[in-house]
Amino acid sequence: MEEVEIPKYFLCPISLQIMKDPVTTVTGITYDRENIETWLLMAEENTSTCPVTKQILSRDTTLLTPNHMLGKFIRSWTICNAEKGIEQIPSPKYPLNKSHVIRLIRQVKNCDLYLKALRKIVTMISENEENRKCLDEGGAIKAMVLFILRSFKEGELIMGIEEALRIFHLVWRPTHENKQLVKENHDLIEAILWILKSREMCNNNNNQVVTSIKTHAMLVLKNVISVSSTNLLSSLTPEFFQQMLNTLRKNNVNYVSQKATKAALHVLIDTCPRGRNRLKMIELGAVFELIELELSNNEKRVSELVFSLLSHLCSLADGRAELLKHAAGIAIVSKKILRISPATDESAIQILGLIGKFSATKEVLMEMLRVGGVSKLCMVIQANCEASLRKKALEILRAHNNVWSNSPCVQIYFLTRYPGQ
Repeated sequence: MEEVEIPKYFLCPISLQIMKDPVTTVTGITYDRENIETWLLMAEENTSTCPVTKQILSRDTTLLTPNHMLGKFIRSWTICNAEKGIEQIPSPKYPLNKSHVIRLIRQVKNCDLYLKALRKIVTMISENEENRKCLDEGGAIKAMVLFILRSFKEGELIMGIEEALRIFHLVWRPTHENKQLVKENHDLIEAILWILKSREMCNNNNNQVVTSIKTHAMLVLKNVISVSSTNLLSSLTPEFFQQMLNTLRKNNVNYVSQKATKAALHVLIDTCPRGRNRLKMIELGAVFELIELELSNNEKRVSELVFSLLSHLCSLADGRAELLKHAAGIAIVSKKILRISPATDESAIQILGLIGKFSATKEVLMEMLRVGGVSKLCMVIQANCEASLRKKALEILRAHNNVWSNSPCVQIYFLTRYPGQ
């Protein structure tokens, strides 16, 4: 391989390697960004100096000035000498600064520039975490909320709605400012519901676009609901819960991702304790939809969320009645015990405990025996589970010993072996 002489001013004074991202300090010396930033980071407070001139140098890396001209020379030179074994150097990706963010957000408000600006923001978010933080601090969340509301008020899904939703979700942090912006924002909730059921989405033949929009709308809704006020959560309408349940339905599988399904389950769990929300869900058929979802589900996290929500709904008599009405209700709860995770076990045993305490007709108890619920409770007692779960399972078995004691799967020692529990 031909030996190539590298111009001295292409080399970083610290590493003596070709500079990939040359920056100049206030002392006038140019270094590779990574090397000088590391040098300053390792220096003790108020003792950092320029490696060449030994002059005092601030540790504030924002004072380093990119040497664009030298960078272009270096990149051009590496391209020209690539055949001689010189590694090509790509253009560096600079972190955002506040002025750049403000300029991009202004462009989002411009009818001619907004789409290009949104796409540029999406690209910058993917580059590094600092860009996300800078966008958040620069007001990106507020800008995206205003963009989403504008689309809602105009009554059409304007180009860029997918990018705006994506930006909101990726930039979102539950800061005080962001919470204040959304916690009582009923219009934003309405706008997201409108996006989810938009006729334009129904008529869109591009399933990938529809799925992406729905997914990011649900992820934004999850972010918003997680910090919403009790007042907002208590005032959610049946239409809201119907849309969440629509997201869970199997016949929407081509248009709903697993991310959207999990986000919808999170939303339902977060809204469950407020006002009459549990009853609203039950009346809309939530228990049936959850059982149907779990029957076709094979993802651990979805199961954990489904069972968590079912345990909330079964704390009401109507919820237990709906579960018992479904032919696979007790069976699916019993089947998943000791098969998914400790979180699922806890929820499932809580459901069986509620049924055993408040809905234990002879028919129901025999159904638990027939579908394996009783044998699973016996297995829990023997398994390496939390002591509280074993205790709960034992309580259920003891409470209905008169019905189950003649069954081959329930031996008397299960009820006497752990008298201290």
